[in-house]
Amino acid sequence: MPTPLAGATTEFERKDRCADLPHRPRVLLGKMGLDGHDRGVKVIARALRDSGIHVIYSGLWQTPRSLAISTRDEDCDCLAASMMSNSHLVLGPKLLSELAALGRPDIPVYMGGILPQEDIPELKRAGVAQCFPTGTGLLDIVEAVRNATRAFEPVVASGHPTAQLARDISLAHDGRSPRTGARRRRPARVIGVTGSPGAGKSTLVAQLTAEFARRVEAGGPGAPTGRCAVVAFDPKSPITGGALLGDRLRVDFNNLGESVFYRSLAISGEDYHALNDILELIGGAYEGPLAFDTVFVETVGAGQNETRIRGHVGRTAVVLTPGMGDAVQMDKAGILEIADLFVCNKADHPGENELVRDLRDIAGKRPILETVATRGQGVAELLEALLA
Repeated sequence: MPTPLAGATTEFERKDRCADLPHRPRVLLGKMGLDGHDRGVKVIARALRDSGIHVIYSGLWQTPRSLAISTRDEDCDCLAASMMSNSHLVLGPKLLSELAALGRPDIPVYMGGILPQEDIPELKRAGVAQCFPTGTGLLDIVEAVRNATRAFEPVVASGHPTAQLARDISLAHDGRSPRTGARRRRPARVIGVTGSPGAGKSTLVAQLTAEFARRVEAGGPGAPTGRCAVVAFDPKSPITGGALLGDRLRVDFNNLGESVFYRSLAISGEDYHALNDILELIGGAYEGPLAFDTVFVETVGAGQNETRIRGHVGRTAVVLTPGMGDAVQMDKAGILEIADLFVCNKADHPGENELVRDLRDIAGKRPILETVATRGQGVAELLEALLA
């Protein structure tokens, strides 16, 4: 999207501008091609969130296909993509083509960035809904997202099973009944990943899903079967109802493609009201080798007493980092009591030995694993423990 006018971050009023819509708008922001700058898109993401919109930010260096997969799986009302590499006339039509191939040709595409005025008519002829050149106002972007938001229809017109799964999840999370005939099946494995904010849960889950997909592709004795899915929760604003959902940032969909299904959802506190329904919908969406037999549920950054996820999953991994507190904090228990295993992430940071030592006093027979998620260190061993 375009870089907004200077001073926008301080002048933009935080206000719910979407309370009158049939549901909270969902928009995916993505940077296509050789665009490594994200300051402008972060300003836009905050403005949308501060207007009551749920914003999924997929990060830099995206391809048309990776953006289309993310937009479909997140059941977005619109996709806003930008680029700075003068490739909009090639990548824009390709993005539209990928959305159609993946079952959601109806999702409007907005394009922003450095767009010469003479190229805008050609982009619109190709099917781009709106273009936002540099200098577009933040409220204009908010209004465009509002205008794209329509009431959820129970059935997706294309009939694509993954697109339909994404819509079924939207309906369930919105407190509505999914379409008649939606298959339901509890996945064989449901794994909760919880821990405090900043513990590295999103990066760890991204590494676990990539390792899972690699093992499925390699096959052989002991390899997992089916596909894995992720349900990632983030907090929504108590003021505007908006949310910034950034869990896809850590996932390399350029390589993973459709081998992992990822869905981001915003909640208040520990409101997992629809999670059991969502898990059954994911498990029932496919059969055979395409079935989602393993689901990771990533919680909102949890406090000491946030433990309700335990009632929805089969196993719970609690992620900790050095510096979280001393042995007295460990003895307070709370969230530590629900762990089936402990993950000491950021194990290369000072204080790791003390953390492991203190955990051993309360862990009993529960495993303690050490990881450095940003480097993939210890991830294979963690996945083995979670799948055992």
